[in-house]
Amino acid sequence: MSQEKPSQEKLTKDQLLSMKVMVIDDSNTIRRSAEIFLKASGCEVILAEDGFDALAKISNEHPDLIFVDIMMPRLDGYQTCSLIKRNARYKSTPVIMLSSKDGLFDRARGRMVGSDQYLTKPFTKETLIDAVQTYAAISRINKQEEE
Repeated sequence: MSQEKPSQEKLTKDQLLSMKVMVIDDSNTIRRSAEIFLKASGCEVILAEDGFDALAKISNEHPDLIFVDIMMPRLDGYQTCSLIKRNARYKSTPVIMLSSKDGLFDRARGRMVGSDQYLTKPFTKETLIDAVQTYAAISRINKQEEE
């Protein structure tokens, strides 16, 4: 199950079209599955194989939402999330941890590095899209407040 998240209205496919979502995972299968689910829902998708690859792409692509696997070589998901959240420019970008581990310690560690939500693998299309819709709605509200 995912952590508590703000309850927001569901967005339509048209409203998701403006969402730019990054998926960071060392598994090609997970990246491609997430890409298929997200693109079918109207999102623009950016893929990264690990934390280093992601950090280089984040500065160029400016994703609205980031899914990051925890267990990756070189720079794991906790380290990647921490680096994203420490950057003033990206600290408000929602980061959702993806993991096959569902323990309390893993969830707590994710929260400690600044993750906004925690999804366990294997994820379904519904859980992935639900997370995107939640944070897309929040992003929309924040943009409206800025105007």
